[in-house]
Amino acid sequence: MIGSNTTEAHPVLALRMKKAARNGATIVVADPRKIWLTKLAKRHLQLRPGSDVWLLNAIMHVILEEGLQNDEYIAELTEDFDAVREVVSRYTPEEAEKITGVPAEDIRWVARAYAQEKHAAIFYTLGITEHACAIDNIWSLSNLVLMTGHLGYESTGLNALRGQNNVQGLNDAGANPAYLPGYQPANDPEIRKKFAERWGVEVPEKAGYRLDQMISGMQDGRIKAFYLIGENPGHTEPNAKHVEESFHNLEFLVSQDIFLNDTSRKHADVVFPASSFAEKEGTFTNTERRVNRVRRAVPLPGNAREDLRIVIEFAQAMGANWPEYPDAESVWNEFADLAPLWSGIRYDRIEEVGLQWPCTDRDDPGEQFLHAPRPARPSGRGKFYPVEYQPPIEEPDSEFPFVLSTGRTLYHYNSATMTMREEGVTQKQEEPFVEMSPEDASNLGVCDGDWVRLVSRRGQIEARATVGDRVYPGLVWMALHFAESRVNLLTNDVTDSLIGIPEYKVCAIRIEPVGSALRPAAR
Repeated sequence: MIGSNTTEAHPVLALRMKKAARNGATIVVADPRKIWLTKLAKRHLQLRPGSDVWLLNAIMHVILEEGLQNDEYIAELTEDFDAVREVVSRYTPEEAEKITGVPAEDIRWVARAYAQEKHAAIFYTLGITEHACAIDNIWSLSNLVLMTGHLGYESTGLNALRGQNNVQGLNDAGANPAYLPGYQPANDPEIRKKFAERWGVEVPEKAGYRLDQMISGMQDGRIKAFYLIGENPGHTEPNAKHVEESFHNLEFLVSQDIFLNDTSRKHADVVFPASSFAEKEGTFTNTERRVNRVRRAVPLPGNAREDLRIVIEFAQAMGANWPEYPDAESVWNEFADLAPLWSGIRYDRIEEVGLQWPCTDRDDPGEQFLHAPRPARPSGRGKFYPVEYQPPIEEPDSEFPFVLSTGRTLYHYNSATMTMREEGVTQKQEEPFVEMSPEDASNLGVCDGDWVRLVSRRGQIEARATVGDRVYPGLVWMALHFAESRVNLLTNDVTDSLIGIPEYKVCAIRIEPVGSALRPAAR
């Protein structure tokens, strides 16, 4: 597990990991914090935030140095291996220890264990992707998998744990500015023609904006209207003060959600009361690409409507000539007709058990392993990408001497607009807190339970200090959930250059004691 606090962010999957450990599986955790799974881990690689590329290149260095790579797989099923070999030759474990803080001995042990075990899997999530070097981190993991040939069969692969429910299905269906549904590139004229004929409209060639580009577009006036569906960017996006200013520039904002949130309460001109998962029909796709049915369990409350009906009626009110789509199945059938990798998945086939895509016709049982028997690229070969280490954009200095990293807890979910309404949850975790080491607390004159002020170049918040050994000196950690102390007032909105993911996991801050264990008065 690398960049994944699995027991808190994905607790159901974590049960499988605990069971695997009881049955003899070797667990390795690479994370700046001590997480629950480090109790079961044979090694905890407690790396400095943002040093993942150094760690992964050093692991590959050992594999090549000791001849543990899968030469047959590399020769038959990959390309551009020599470029990676040349780069990682310079990333020795001893040098990696200086940059990452992980002992060279541990790097060598993990490299040997991973390369020599036939059934070896990597799991990652936002701790890898929420960096300005996100794509470099992912390419590095991919290089490691290809180098060892741990791909395309049971208990292997590079497994992305999705950050929210049905994120996989959302991306499959086309919620991406560069792709049409089914990961079909919008710059392909034949693909655009296919969708244009089905939809009866011209499909633009130019890709749309990523979210970070949308926020910039609101700031400079290019974007004048915004439609939010189930999102609270005023809370969840980095450099939240800048996001707030951007929303103030809008002429019109629509929010479609099941509850009011910070963004809709402050900025929305219109709020559409939407439906929760239990109040509508449709499909969810999980992290193993399995498409499952979801069925309405309770009626819609008050004036709420199904999201499908809201979107259709909104489009028609704006003059779009959309068909009625009488139910969720009709929408799915259109998607499956247009997306070849899903064309064999129909509702009558997933009444009881879901199917995994690719599933190209009605006789196809679905593909259990995505990259079997060959990597799922047009060439049939996995591509190596050489990656050089790039340090975090913002590192500690004399004015801001601490590194702040952020994440989630077991009890709350994202901006907590749902979970803060549940008394049982808030009894467990009601107040914003920040984890710090005993050494740092002592140097600051802070006791466990005291309130402290966290200040970055972008803003400041207050939180209760939780002093313990989960973080090392110089690192502090805070959850994103608390509206009264939005940690994203502090975080940096610099993004990965290719995919636009902000660097939530590393920003420089200072900490000031507030002076009392009592909660400060609201400002």
